[in-house]
Amino acid sequence: MEPILIYGFPAGSSMGLVACLEWLGRPYKLGRVDMLGEMREPSYKRITPRVETPVLITERGDVVTETIAIAAWLEARGPERRISFDPLSREAERMHQLMAFINTGFTGAFSPLWAAMEMQPSVPAMQSTLKEWGRENVIERHDRLEEMIGDTKFLIADHPTLADGILIGVARWLDIHQVADRARWPKLAALRERIEADPAVIYAMALENGEKCDRHRGMPGSCRAERGDRPVRRKVAANERARDGYRRPVARPPS
Repeated sequence: MEPILIYGFPAGSSMGLVACLEWLGRPYKLGRVDMLGEMREPSYKRITPRVETPVLITERGDVVTETIAIAAWLEARGPERRISFDPLSREAERMHQLMAFINTGFTGAFSPLWAAMEMQPSVPAMQSTLKEWGRENVIERHDRLEEMIGDTKFLIADHPTLADGILIGVARWLDIHQVADRARWPKLAALRERIEADPAVIYAMALENGEKCDRHRGMPGSCRAERGDRPVRRKVAANERARDGYRRPVARPPS
């Protein structure tokens, strides 16, 4: 049995782990779950009571949750060090530091913005407060990450690693929530452009958007990536209409 990564759409942070699996170069399978629909059904809760993505089902059938735990699982299965480094090296220490920062404070800063976007029923005064608080947090965390970026092509080295995968799944939320222009942080903006241009990331984003696509190792550049802000907002709006009794069925992207 090959490991199975269950990743969420729209715009789940787990998109970056799909790219990491591609960079790792080992066999795997994917499961794609609608975070605004399927993930909230009882059948998904049988996989993980946390009702979150990502989830990794290992070759032995064990269930691994949490992005950092899954990243550690991938790191341990990459002896060629395509996406990581010697555990005793300075590069490994820096990679783990950045992964932890991105997965905690950087990702968590967006929580008020997601809460405001998905709030049902809508409470405008509370949503306004959440948005203001969230924007302040996101800008501050972006300031800190901008200071941490060095002079390598990617976060740690001149090739992408686990840290880059974890970053790119979350960094696009800046655009989705329209917090600020990415150009405000030039080093981070340039880094994002390089990661987003990587064939594995293009492939992962295309899958997330429901596009039919060849594996990137077989046909580089055969998928078209697009920024995720409009699709996410349309998906959220569609689910809001469905909850409010809107009778037209919600369109589900092809699996």
